[in-house]
Amino acid sequence: MERRIVTVFGGSGFIGRYVVRRLAADDWIVRVAVRDPESAAFLKVAGDPGQVVPLAADIADETSVARAMDGVGAVVNLVGILYERGRRTFRRMHVEGAANVARAAHAAGVERLIQMSAIGADADSPAEYGRTKAAGEKAVAEAFPGATVLRPSVVFGPEDDFLNRFAKMARVMPVLPVFPTRFQPVWVGDVAEAVSRVFADITTAGKTYELGGPQVVTFRELMQLILREIARERLLLPLPLGVAKVQAWFLEKLPVPPLTRDQVDLLGTYNVVAPGALTLHDLGIQPMAMEAVISSYLDRYRPQVKHRPRSD
Repeated sequence: MERRIVTVFGGSGFIGRYVVRRLAADDWIVRVAVRDPESAAFLKVAGDPGQVVPLAADIADETSVARAMDGVGAVVNLVGILYERGRRTFRRMHVEGAANVARAAHAAGVERLIQMSAIGADADSPAEYGRTKAAGEKAVAEAFPGATVLRPSVVFGPEDDFLNRFAKMARVMPVLPVFPTRFQPVWVGDVAEAVSRVFADITTAGKTYELGGPQVVTFRELMQLILREIARERLLLPLPLGVAKVQAWFLEKLPVPPLTRDQVDLLGTYNVVAPGALTLHDLGIQPMAMEAVISSYLDRYRPQVKHRPRSD
């Protein structure tokens, strides 16, 4: 039987590498569509020889997107940015790029499309990130009505840029900021499993699923959990969003900003699964708790024990 082909846009990123490995395990031939194929070369070992194939594609370029669709049965769009730089704006990546993928998928006769969005996608969001994620969902639905949308909360895993970031800060900073918000962190493996389950069930077409873990935590509770895991004591200082926004004005000018004003606006809303939303449970997935996973990768931030040399 001929093997199925899926194209994963943004497959070399944090979530993408888990999605690629999961789909390869499902016996898909996986095309990893990224701007720099060399950056995705490490994924070739995620499957059998020749099963995972990196190729050049930029979702902002309609021609390269169309090429990546040739002969495929399914598409996953994982491309997203947390801050803007140059031509990589929220609107260009989240809206125009998503629309390019959806239109090309429809034109190529692709059977299934998954659009990775985010909890917080809302046309009335105070953050441009949330507004463009919502606009991207709308553009995809118009171009490919059977697309399935997945909206994860904060995603955690060994390569994440959230828990790792604050664990790094805790190694050197005696005081850490906390913000008045809530999260429902979801394990990256569960997000990848959701992609697999969606493709295995045609009844998921056209639906939206909000992906959250089993715990809703405040920012303070999340920081306390991180500090316990890395065996460090730090002062947690509540930081008003207005003050954080002033600080973010300076920080966002860094090459890789740790905080931007738009992210502060996003912190003003709760990042949790909405009441009545379809969830991981509707896909038959029991979400993984943070405590069961994070010690496996946060322990590197623990204080190093120095052994005195023996005197004898």
